[in-house]
Amino acid sequence: MSSSSLSNPTLSTPFIGHNLRLNQNTKDGINCFPSLRRHRVPRCAVDMPYGGNAPTFPRIRVWDPYKRLGISPYASEEEIWSARNFLLEQYARHERSEESIEAAFEKLLMASFQHRKKTKINLKSRLKKKVEESPPWIKNLLNFVELPPMEVIFRRLFLFAFMGGWSIMNSSEGGPAFQVAVSLAACMYFLNEKTKSLGRAFVIGLGALATGWICGSIFVPMIPTVLIHPTWTLELLTSLVAYAFLFLACTFLK
Repeated sequence: MSSSSLSNPTLSTPFIGHNLRLNQNTKDGINCFPSLRRHRVPRCAVDMPYGGNAPTFPRIRVWDPYKRLGISPYASEEEIWSARNFLLEQYARHERSEESIEAAFEKLLMASFQHRKKTKINLKSRLKKKVEESPPWIKNLLNFVELPPMEVIFRRLFLFAFMGGWSIMNSSEGGPAFQVAVSLAACMYFLNEKTKSLGRAFVIGLGALATGWICGSIFVPMIPTVLIHPTWTLELLTSLVAYAFLFLACTFLK
C-alpha cells in the first residue's frame, strides 16, 4: 500500500466497511442455519434412570408377594430365602428394586411365623382333646406324669450325666456300685421333695433302678461289640441305662 493511501483516511474506509459487512453476513448465515452452531442440551439427574444403569426389578408393583418373588404359594422357607437372596444379587444396585424384594420377603416371613404359631396352638388343643378322649386307664397313667420347669430338667440331667461320666472314668479301677448308690439316693431325695412321702419315694426309686437294670441287662448285649469301647463292661453299660431310668423317674413322675 502507498504512502498516499495511508495518509488519506477516506481511502481505507471502503475496506473497513466491506469487512464489517462480511462479518455481519457470516453471523446472519449461522443464525439462519442452526445446524452450523454447536448446540448443547443441558442434562440433570432427573433425566438419568433411577439407580443409574442398574437393572430394574420388573415386578416391583406386583401385589402378591409370592408372584413378586417368583415362587409357588406352597414354597418352603428355604425356597423363600433362596429366591430373596438370588433377586437381591440380581438387582443389588437399584434401591427401589431392593426395597420391593425385601418387603415381599418380610410379608412371607411374617405369614410363616403366624402360621407356625397357630399350628402350635392347634397342636396343644388337639393333644389335650386326645387325652380327654382316651380310655380311663391312659388317663390314670398320665396322672402320674408331669412336666417340670426346664431349669429343673437341666439340673437333674446334668447330675445324672455327671454320674455316668464318673462311672466311665473309673471303669478301669472298679465297678460303678458307689455311683449307682449315690444316684439312687439323689432320685429318692428329689421324689421325697415332690411327693412329701419317704415311703413313696423309696418305692419309686427302687422300682426305677430295678427296671433300668433289667432293661440294660436285656438290651446291652444286643449292641455290636464294634460300637463298644473295649474297657466298658456289661455292668458299666447297664448302670448307664439305670441312670437314665432314675433321671426319668425323679423328673417326670409325680
